[in-house]
Amino acid sequence: MFAVVRTGGKQYRVAAGDKIAVEKLAGEAGDTIVLGDVLLAGDGGDLAEAGKVTVSAEIIAQAKSEKVMVFKKRRRHNYRRRNGHRQQMTLLRILAVGEGKAPAAKKAAAKKAAAPEADQA
Repeated sequence: MFAVVRTGGKQYRVAAGDKIAVEKLAGEAGDTIVLGDVLLAGDGGDLAEAGKVTVSAEIIAQAKSEKVMVFKKRRRHNYRRRNGHRQQMTLLRILAVGEGKAPAAKKAAAKKAAAPEADQA
């Protein structure tokens, strides 16, 4: 089964087992997240109702993309500026694409529930 999800202003076609690089998402390596904005889903040539489909993914790493050089120049004015930029990104491994609740999302919720208990002790 495949799905088209939107995250970070871009759209990605994903299936179980795929690895994708998206705009930076909150979380650490090993956390499990659910990509909620599913635009289209299907299996082969058949389309499924996108509202019922969930996509769960595991964060592999938080990284930076390749450097982009920005060079500005104005002719005959001795004006040159050079700058570089590296965009923050998150590497994801798609765990499951399917209908209903994502069972893999329990891991992140359990981690959040354990944190307040440690504060009380």
